[in-house]
Amino acid sequence: MVQFHRHHGGEGTIVVTRVEEPSKYGVVVYQPDDGRIERFVEKPREFVSNKINAGLYIFSPRMLDRVPLRPCSLEKEVFPEMAAANQLFALELKGFWMDVGQPKDFLTGTCMYLNHLKHVKPEKLYEGPGTVGNVIVDPSATIGANCRIGPNVIIGPDVVIEDGACIKRCVLLRGSRVRSHAWLESCIIGWRSTVGQWVRMENVTVLGEDVIVQDELYINGGRILPHKAISESVCEPQIIM
Repeated sequence: MVQFHRHHGGEGTIVVTRVEEPSKYGVVVYQPDDGRIERFVEKPREFVSNKINAGLYIFSPRMLDRVPLRPCSLEKEVFPEMAAANQLFALELKGFWMDVGQPKDFLTGTCMYLNHLKHVKPEKLYEGPGTVGNVIVDPSATIGANCRIGPNVIIGPDVVIEDGACIKRCVLLRGSRVRSHAWLESCIIGWRSTVGQWVRMENVTVLGEDVIVQDELYINGGRILPHKAISESVCEPQIIM
């Protein structure tokens, strides 16, 4: 990608990827010979391209002169201007791509990544006591006795998991804590959040930063914003502000 960017000499390079249903996305129309982007079309009703923005960019410093000194959208304001000036180019991604912007897709992508590691770099997977399937554990994390970790779990730096916890298909971010005998499946635990003792959480529950879930609660598909303390069970999926 860096080589391509340097070769064309323009202000920006966007990685694009092929999709089966381009009408669900904004598509990129570009010259196949040199990659020069002509225009962007949002959710086209008629076929104009099946390539979409994959979210990977390289910019030359002079591109910053095009960014206004106010909140703006690169994709909607700056990129079309760069394309009109013949300064934006597309490089097609030949490998796998997936949109992980939604929590359920993020967890699915995590599972796929862990399975990929199993085949290409199995030494990166954790094989400690109580581990089941594909698991990554940061060396600074602490795991108590009699836990069941996995399959498809990523445990970040400085995470603490107390005795008897069960964690499946989850991502735990830096500094989070899961207290004893909690049961988690399909959850994302935010930075410095705490899950209480004997808590059960499932169904793509997401805790923002610095959330405290008190002991013996049930959280079913809750999306809990940062800096909240949860003292009652959440029995139906909902956003808690």
